[in-house]
Amino acid sequence: MVAIEIVGVDPAADLGLAEQILAVQKSSYAVEARLIGDNRIPLLHESVDDLCAAQVHWLVAREGDEILGAAAWSEAEIDRLVVAPHAHRRGIGRGLVDVMLDSIVGQRVQVATGRDNVPARRLYESLGFVHTEDQEVLPGLWLARYELVR
Repeated sequence: MVAIEIVGVDPAADLGLAEQILAVQKSSYAVEARLIGDNRIPLLHESVDDLCAAQVHWLVAREGDEILGAAAWSEAEIDRLVVAPHAHRRGIGRGLVDVMLDSIVGQRVQVATGRDNVPARRLYESLGFVHTEDQEVLPGLWLARYELVR
């Protein structure tokens, strides 16, 4: 079995990689949309051009040539964390967050997830993030906001 490796990448410099990340992102956010009962998650509808234009740092988790997960952050905010549905429950999300946290220099790290996305909320809480508020970002679309103070 090939080990999962987590590496920094630049999807804007590699269209094929960007398309792979976008496919994982769309499948991951489709799962979240089902969990929260709402498919208006903006990143679910992002294009490859939008993904490449995002002003964020990127990591991917890969096993051989297959992208199993990706994460992005800017300053002290986790912008996105996605794992391919067939790779859930393998520690990929936790591994991506751990590497991101090592790369973020701020004392406070923020993240948001769907309020009803229980698996994501459990992950962040297990990593020491504290729920700070629920926010309605579109009518009926709620986010749970978290913060980690280190």
